[in-house]
Amino acid sequence: MSSNPTRGIWLMIAAVAAFAAQDGFSRYLAGEYNTLMVVMIRYWVFAAFVTVLALRRPEGLRAAVASRRLGAHVLRGALLVTEVCVIVYGYTLIGLIESHAVFAICPLLIAALSGPMLGEKVGLMRWLAIGAGLIGVLIILRPGTGVFSPAALLPLASALMFALYSVLTRLTTRDEPTFPAFFWPGVLGAGLMTGIGLPNWEPIALSDYAPLAIYGALAVLSHWLLLKCYEATEAARVQPYAYLQIVFVSVIGLTIYDETLAPAVIIGTAVIVAAGLFALWQERKPA
Repeated sequence: MSSNPTRGIWLMIAAVAAFAAQDGFSRYLAGEYNTLMVVMIRYWVFAAFVTVLALRRPEGLRAAVASRRLGAHVLRGALLVTEVCVIVYGYTLIGLIESHAVFAICPLLIAALSGPMLGEKVGLMRWLAIGAGLIGVLIILRPGTGVFSPAALLPLASALMFALYSVLTRLTTRDEPTFPAFFWPGVLGAGLMTGIGLPNWEPIALSDYAPLAIYGALAVLSHWLLLKCYEATEAARVQPYAYLQIVFVSVIGLTIYDETLAPAVIIGTAVIVAAGLFALWQERKPA
């Protein structure tokens, strides 16, 4: 792969902006309709996207999606479906800003899980970074105060599920191509969400067809941009820019949904992001 870091950085920034916009539409739609229905529609679009990609693979559909780890992909698909449902529901309860502030702990949880699950070495400095990140979450959640809401635990649960999903992804791609790990969660997740989403179908207002269409388009665009980003350069080089999603989400929350940016959320998020960047720097240091 020919590396183009500048192109990769801009593609990552565009991808996280698209993901932030998608989250903004998720918050609106899940506030108007039940979360299961909204996530089901999102998965329909995503499954169609990965199927088109599979059909266009030069090795053919069957070879492109072949995997010896279908059981792991089923587990990954279930984790991802549950994670998306939980965090989208969290948007409707505590808003975009606080949800993403807590969810920012996810890269540190991945680092923590990579030791026992993947056998990777997690040194003292990275454990200190993980501990600092957890302190940042406590600053945001403020347990033991009248400000704390049990709903604020939803993005934390979502971050843990996505961390498990990510570690399982690393495990499944150790000895086989990455495309099956991208394809199967989308297709299996669409099947699972159809089973639980269709019984909860609600009539869609005519005025909401346009937001739904944009929501679906953003689901495709964000993943396409991320794919192109990783084709342009290695993931570790662009990963720090993924934290810009918190900035984009905060702008959407403040300007469109009249959310507030509490000082504790700012401080806690800064601690989590700093700890995450430090852990990433530790990971990239030569042994």
